[in-house]
Amino acid sequence: MNIEEFREYCLAVKGAEECMPFDNQTLVYKVMGKMFTYVSLQPKDGRFCANMKCAPEKSIELMEQYRDIFFGYYSDKKYWITVHLEGDVPNALIQELIRHSVDQVIQKLPKSKQALYNSMI
Repeated sequence: MNIEEFREYCLAVKGAEECMPFDNQTLVYKVMGKMFTYVSLQPKDGRFCANMKCAPEKSIELMEQYRDIFFGYYSDKKYWITVHLEGDVPNALIQELIRHSVDQVIQKLPKSKQALYNSMI
């Protein structure tokens, strides 16, 4: 998945917003005001990497299967992973991981905000 496809998919997530709160080189995607993924606009070693939330048990399983999934750069390594977008990770799995990341964010919200999110069209 290239970075443009990644961006388009993130923006298609229900309630997603795109912002640049850290600097002018890092795109951040949020739902309900909470970050679910971010990506640098400057490739690292020639490749774009996205960080996303991931359940710890799922992270370990993914890192065992894919060399292009590893502990998150600049984030809590227990809850975040980094994925090389144009590596050995299939596009469908990257999309699944984005949805999983959103789910991780939503389930940590108060019940009232979860209900509000779930009622969005």
